Amino acid sequence: MITNTVMPTRIRTIMTTTDPILTLHQLFSPAFPVGAFAYSHGLETCVQAGQVVDAAGLQDWLEIVLEHGAGWSDAVLMAQAAQGSDTDALAELALALSPSHERRRETELQGAALARTVSDVWGLDIPPLPYPVAMGRIVALLDLPLPSALTLYLQAFASNLAGAGIRLIPLGQTDGQHIIHALTPLCTLLAKRALTADLDDIGGFAPMIDIASQRHDQLYSRLFRS
Repeated sequence: MITNTVMPTRIRTIMTTTDPILTLHQLFSPAFPVGAFAYSHGLETCVQAGQVVDAAGLQDWLEIVLEHGAGWSDAVLMAQAAQGSDTDALAELALALSPSHERRRETELQGAALARTVSDVWGLDIPPLPYPVAMGRIVALLDLPLPSALTLYLQAFASNLAGAGIRLIPLGQTDGQHIIHALTPLCTLLAKRALTADLDDIGGFAPMIDIASQRHDQLYSRLFRS
């Protein structure tokens, strides 16, 4: 015989208390619906042009994107948003740092999807913002640990692009895991730097990657949206 019983308060508390690290892993999971799998960040152009042809070339390309391209800029923007800076000003800067229409749409659409899903699941009111700014705002509102959030953000960014490289070059899944593993120390280093950086520290120099992004919409055939 089954009867309705009131669950003890202690058990209810345990079941509704979530480890913040688990929340971060949920936010950065490939299953989280931001559509990251649809973007190559200009990598598709580089592969078709013969500039990235193997695992070593993909790792080099990802190191440049992380340290001198959007990886670093996004980490600083995210840290600033999490630490309470004006999100409207950060959003304007994030869009200004996007060197092509496709890259702008990449950060806008992912950010809007992130804000929409988090608002629905966690009961928050987050407006559409560029992806790193939205993520920083969410980290603050959910009181998540910023150092871990920045590291996982960068690793997820690298992992998504490694996945794009696996499909485009193509490479084996093990090659992709070797690359992600090799980039982990760089993700950790950049996250630590971003914690104490300010907006004057934003900047990089990766012109070939920016040009590749600008030329992506001219490709004869495309698998990705950027």
